[in-house]
Amino acid sequence: MSYLDNILFAILLIVGFGFFAASVKKIIRNINLGVDVDRKDNPKARWKNMALIALGQSRMVRRPVAGILHIFVYVGFIIINVELLEIIIDGLFGTHRIFAPYLGVVYDVLIASFEILAILVIFAVTVFWIRRNFIRLKRFIHSDLKGFPKSDANYILYFETVLMILFLLMNAADLHLQNVPGGVFHKAGSFPVSQFIAPIFNGLSNELVVLLFEVFWWMHIAGILVFMNYLYFSKHLHILLAFPNTYFANLKPEGQFDNLESVTKEVKLMMDPNADPFAAAPPADENAAPAKFGASDVQDLNWVQLLNAYTCTECGRCTSACPANQTGKKLSPRKIMMDTRDRLTEVGKNIDANKGVFVPDNKMLLNDYITPEELWACTSCNACVEECPVNISPLSIIMDMRRYLVMEQSAAPMSLNAMMTNIENNGAPWQYSQQDRLNWKNEN
Repeated sequence: MSYLDNILFAILLIVGFGFFAASVKKIIRNINLGVDVDRKDNPKARWKNMALIALGQSRMVRRPVAGILHIFVYVGFIIINVELLEIIIDGLFGTHRIFAPYLGVVYDVLIASFEILAILVIFAVTVFWIRRNFIRLKRFIHSDLKGFPKSDANYILYFETVLMILFLLMNAADLHLQNVPGGVFHKAGSFPVSQFIAPIFNGLSNELVVLLFEVFWWMHIAGILVFMNYLYFSKHLHILLAFPNTYFANLKPEGQFDNLESVTKEVKLMMDPNADPFAAAPPADENAAPAKFGASDVQDLNWVQLLNAYTCTECGRCTSACPANQTGKKLSPRKIMMDTRDRLTEVGKNIDANKGVFVPDNKMLLNDYITPEELWACTSCNACVEECPVNISPLSIIMDMRRYLVMEQSAAPMSLNAMMTNIENNGAPWQYSQQDRLNWKNEN
C-alpha cells in the first residue's frame, strides 16, 4: 500500500467509527429518557446472567437447530473480527500480516480457524435464509413482521455472506501471491479453505492478482464499517446490547411485580388507623409535576425497558409462545417491543430536530402505536419473558401501560371494573356479601 492508501484508510476509519460513535451516543441518550431504576444489586448474579445468556447463548439452544446455527454465526462474528485488528494495523502502516512473525504456529491456527468459521457462517446463513424465504416459518411471516423489519433480516444475511466470501477471496489471493515464484507476499498463515479457491488466480499476472487482493481487502474492511453503522437502524443492534441487557435484567422471580410506593403507603394507612399520613412524607415541590401512574409514552417507562426495546432481536419466539396470540387475539409481544422502539426512535428524532428538547407531537405510545385491545389480551403468563433469548420483558411494558389505563383513565374492561367494585364493596372478587362468602361449603 502507498502512503496515499494509508491516508485514505485512516480517513475511512475515522468516518466509519465517527458515525458509529454518534449513533451510540443517540442510543444512550434515548435510553436515558426513561425513568431511573436501580439495577446495580447483586453484581455476581448479574455477571453470571450475562455470561450464560449473552455470551453462552444458553436460551438460544432451547431450539437446537436455530441455536446451533446461531452459535456458528455468533462465534464466527466475534472471532473473525479479531482479525480486524490486524487489518487495521496493516492498513494504517502498509504492513502485511504483521502478527504472523510474533505468533508463529499460533497464527497459522488462528487463520485456519477463521476460515473454517467463515464456511460455517455461510452455511448457517444459507439455512437461515431458506427458513425465512422458502420454508417460511410462521413466526417469520407473522402479520406484525412486515415492511422494513421483514426485509432487514434478509439484508443482514446478505451482508454476512458477502463479508465472508470477500474474506475467503482475500485470503485466496494472498495465498496465491505467497506461492508464486519469488513470493510477492511473505509466507504467513494456514488456509484450509482458501487453498481450494486460490487456483482461480492461476494464469493471471502478479500485478492483476495484487490489484484483486487490494479490491477484496478494501471491500471487506469497508463492508465491515458499513455493517457496523447499519446496526443502528437494524434489529441486529442486539449484537452489542445483548450484554448490558442481560446484565441489567430483572433478577426477581418471574411473576413478581413492583408495587407503586404511593399506593402501598395508602394501603398501609387504611390498615392502620393510628398511622400518621404525614410522618414520612417528603417536602412537596410546588413546581414538580404530579407523579403519573403507569406509562402512556416511552418517557414513562424505565430505562431498562427502553434498553429492552433496542435489544429486541425480532426473532418472534415470544409471539409464537404467547397463548393470547395463539388463540387469534391481536396481542404480539414482539410487536410491543418493536412499537416501543419505533416510538422511542421517533421521540429521539424530535429531540434532534428541536436542538435537544422534546416538543410535544400529539402522539403517544398508547393508542398511536399500541392499542388497549392488545394490552388487555395479555394473560400475564410470562411465556414471552421465558422464551426471550436475551432476557427482554414485554410483559413489564404491558403491565405499566395497563396500570395507566386503570389508574389514570379508569379505562379497564367492564369485567375488571366489576371485579374491583366487588373487592371494594364485598372484600372479594365475587358479587356476594361478606356474610354469604362461605355458603359454598354447604352446597354438598
